[in-house]
Amino acid sequence: MKTFARSTLALGISLALVSAANASVEDMDPVTLRLAHVVNEQDGFHIAATKFEELVEERTDGKVDIEIYPNASLGDERTLLEGMQIGTVDMGVITNGPVANFVEEMAVFELPFLFPSPEAAYEVLDGPIGQELLDKLSEVNLKGLAYAERGFRNLTNSERPVNAPEDIDGLRIRVMENPVYTDTFRALGANAIPMAWTEALTAMQQGTIDGQENPVNVIHSFNLDETQTYMTLSRHTYAPAIFVMGASVWNQLPEDAQAILEEAAQEAAEYERQVNAEMEAEQLAELREAGMQINDSPDIEAFQNAVQSVYEEYGEQFGDYLPRIREALE
Repeated sequence: MKTFARSTLALGISLALVSAANASVEDMDPVTLRLAHVVNEQDGFHIAATKFEELVEERTDGKVDIEIYPNASLGDERTLLEGMQIGTVDMGVITNGPVANFVEEMAVFELPFLFPSPEAAYEVLDGPIGQELLDKLSEVNLKGLAYAERGFRNLTNSERPVNAPEDIDGLRIRVMENPVYTDTFRALGANAIPMAWTEALTAMQQGTIDGQENPVNVIHSFNLDETQTYMTLSRHTYAPAIFVMGASVWNQLPEDAQAILEEAAQEAAEYERQVNAEMEAEQLAELREAGMQINDSPDIEAFQNAVQSVYEEYGEQFGDYLPRIREALE
């Protein structure tokens, strides 16, 4: 595995991409694809990325080489997506929230309490609705390959236990730079502060924000117990993540190489989902042992009632996707 920590290594690399559209993997010149993500090597994103690397390199007999850049070494998620659009980054595993800033309809998945279980989310994401939305990325010079996962998001804070929305009132909570997240936490009474994850880590250490919301695997892998005393298993939003590429790079690959990348991304995504599920109980136990106070049975109904205004505001902004998702979940 090739994992690089410095952006300077990436920006000087040029791709020797095959120019013949009808060429095959067997005939193509070797190509190196730079895959970036913003989290550390213990995170599910890195697990998905390394599985993808393994599958692609094996199935192309080394003709497609994947170089992984973790830890936001090439920039935050918005920067990575913009880099894919202009060709300075080839691909990444990117949280759905920032992707939705490029294709608004993707934010339908961010609506609070939309999915009752991971399996329900997978059924929609891996089905026709999910594929349609991946295809829409082509409108902004991106190519969506498959849905990995960030997972069900939970609230942490350094101030007090949270069991119901009134407990959140006034807390300064970092959210992703996505209006659905911002308005969800404002509806819950928080002072919602959108910021990049790299900035949030510093803000928690300095005490300029009180908390954040993320899946258990992120809370664990970034040792948030060091700055966050309380966790509430609110599971308020299921957040997909996307294997995404720059369209210009994608379009220069032969069709059989494209097929290998799509299949490998889907398999890597499913592998990451399985690993996340297996690891969560152990991660929660370790966080408890480290001193984090975890509420695993908050008043979910009260949270659901508190965020109805989000559905009133956004329900019609995503075309027919919300009613179609609801129908698929019936």
